[in-house]
Amino acid sequence: MNPTIRSADAADHDAVWAILEPTIRAGETYTLPRDGTRADMLAYWFTPGNRVFVAASEGAVRGTYLLRANQPGGGGHVANAGFMTHPDAGGRGIAQAMGRHALETARQAGFSAMQFNFVVSTNTRAVALWEHLGFKVVGRLPGAFRHPLHGFVDALVMYRTL
Repeated sequence: MNPTIRSADAADHDAVWAILEPTIRAGETYTLPRDGTRADMLAYWFTPGNRVFVAASEGAVRGTYLLRANQPGGGGHVANAGFMTHPDAGGRGIAQAMGRHALETARQAGFSAMQFNFVVSTNTRAVALWEHLGFKVVGRLPGAFRHPLHGFVDALVMYRTL
């Protein structure tokens, strides 16, 4: 079943936190502090300038993503995004649906490309998904991420035109 994707608002904070918290606490895919507070992490996700969306399926929010300009000024034509799905929602197509939605939303907003600045190389499901959606690895940052299980691993810069 395809999820319904819509703009998020303050009423979604509990559902978004239920997605953010386990991902942040695991510390395997984002550079956010593993001990970050709910207030700080929601402020980061919903910071002004971010467009935040949620993906709902079977009556519950299963994923969230944010969309923003990758850089201000001269880099403002390139979008950036961050994605998280609830741990119980893996393998249901939620991330792929959000990825496709983000690409179309970015295109409609006038962006000409999308760049992910820091995809942890051990996050093989994300790397495979982004490659499936047309992203290419355009840079590798050796040992740039301290993974809690694997030690220092590479981070990838991934890019595609819209």
